[in-house]
Amino acid sequence: MRVRDFGDLVLLAAVWGASFLFMRIAAPAFGPLALAEARVAIAAVFLGVWLAARGELHALRAQPARLALLGLLGSALPFALLAYAMLHLSAGYGAFLNATVPLWTALIAWLWLGDSIRPRQWLGLGIGLAGVAILVSGRPGAAGAAGPGPTLAIVAAVLATGAYGLAANYTRRHLATTAPHVLAAGSQIGAALVLLVPAAATWPATPPPPLAWASAIALGIACTGFAFVLYFRLLTRIGAVRASAVTFLIPVFGTAWGALLLDERPSVQMLAGGAVILAGTALALGLRGKRG
Repeated sequence: MRVRDFGDLVLLAAVWGASFLFMRIAAPAFGPLALAEARVAIAAVFLGVWLAARGELHALRAQPARLALLGLLGSALPFALLAYAMLHLSAGYGAFLNATVPLWTALIAWLWLGDSIRPRQWLGLGIGLAGVAILVSGRPGAAGAAGPGPTLAIVAAVLATGAYGLAANYTRRHLATTAPHVLAAGSQIGAALVLLVPAAATWPATPPPPLAWASAIALGIACTGFAFVLYFRLLTRIGAVRASAVTFLIPVFGTAWGALLLDERPSVQMLAGGAVILAGTALALGLRGKRG
């Protein structure tokens, strides 16, 4: 891997890891649905302008219904669920749960598309799920919350990762020939339209403060729009398997941002569960030896 590609991979992990920090800051002021709408609407404008600059805006008219459904599965639903989860969980905790996306993607591909799963991958899936169990056992209130909130937040985060996995397989089944940058722009526009009415109905009566708006803008432009562009560039240059290494770096940055800027202190149980999740994910992805 070239130095430039490695730098892009680390930058992408840092940006996606920061998304959990920004959600922790903005979700209490906006609420989950309103924050998700602000995020995808800002990203839709960013990516729409980028697509127009490439002279490919007309490509969005090819499969509008499928792009809208992709926006629901891959952005609107998981973004809202993660925003809810971040009301109760720390940034690092959410980032470790997010690392299970490849596990759900593989399981859904097996159930839906009939993909074969090798014994080593089954072992990885089992280890990854054991890591989730370790992570959520005991006291799940990583942000210090009491009551059922942290437990429901974990459920929401896991459902969000499942939605990501479903979106990946839906793309593979129905949108495999569509250019990645068209998928990115079309899905965000579709997500913005899907969330418009629910977000309007739950928009906060008290205007969000400037810091919350700054976090929402960062989520839309940096963590969604720019991150998509960077990720698709990496896919083109280094391939899907090497690009999947970002899965292992996101929790590192998510935990680091939370510790540096929100004074979050990861527990030993959280780090142990996260390490087991990452080990299982590596096996499930088929990464091993020096290449892995």
